[in-house]
Amino acid sequence: MLRRSFTQVNVFSTDPVGGNPLAVVHSAGGLSDTQMAALARWTNLSETTFLLPPTDPGADYHVRIFTPGGELPFAGHPTLGSCHAWLEAGGKPHNPAEVVQQCGVGLVRVRREGARLEFAAPPLRRTGPLEPDVLAQIVRALALVPSDIVHHQWVDNGPGWCAVMLGSARQVLSLTPDWAALAPLKLGVVGPHEAPQDAAFEVRAFTGRGTEDPVTGSLNASLAQWLIGAGLAASSYVAAQGTALQRAGRVYVRKNGDDIWVGGDVVCVVSGELRL
Repeated sequence: MLRRSFTQVNVFSTDPVGGNPLAVVHSAGGLSDTQMAALARWTNLSETTFLLPPTDPGADYHVRIFTPGGELPFAGHPTLGSCHAWLEAGGKPHNPAEVVQQCGVGLVRVRREGARLEFAAPPLRRTGPLEPDVLAQIVRALALVPSDIVHHQWVDNGPGWCAVMLGSARQVLSLTPDWAALAPLKLGVVGPHEAPQDAAFEVRAFTGRGTEDPVTGSLNASLAQWLIGAGLAASSYVAAQGTALQRAGRVYVRKNGDDIWVGGDVVCVVSGELRL
């Protein structure tokens, strides 16, 4: 029997049940790919991560990220949650000012911004406007008319995201997707809140698996690069996500030089031992 330390954290909210949960397996050496995939299906969370020694000398740890459907090269809330769990378990970064995570997209920098952790958004793998057939599929699946989409863009930083902007947060929250019509697109939808609000935008993430993700770091990282780069958002803003799922996620975005940093609160909810 394999025994490993296990942590479940809540990411992007100080409320222990208000953000996006993540399961973290520590010292995951000795677990096969098959076991990792099976455990991710069993936890049935949006992601389960496995902490391993780095193979890149520039990294502090190596993380593998699994959804119930397979492995991802990068995801945002697992990055913040895994880093928090690694530090809480006694992890010591080479550079006290910054943790370097190794994952499928390469090296990702993580650091503290006040009480929060934040990661440097990885570069987009695909950008540019959505094709007409993709837009038509989104319009059908979300029961929109073409004029409802005020901006659109590929914003793929690993998971495969595309994104559309609607005219208001209220319209974003009113959506009821036709999951069969939307598949297999991984779609982010964003709309501005009316001032004054504690968040500038409302975000929703439709995963392509017939589910909505509560709060999504990778999507918000890629949205930020698009929105700030196109002048559609200020260089620092807060995004709300999870409202439609009765969550209270808040994602803190800021541009610093050439980097976009994406941050949020992380709290530990469960700790114990995994037995396989």
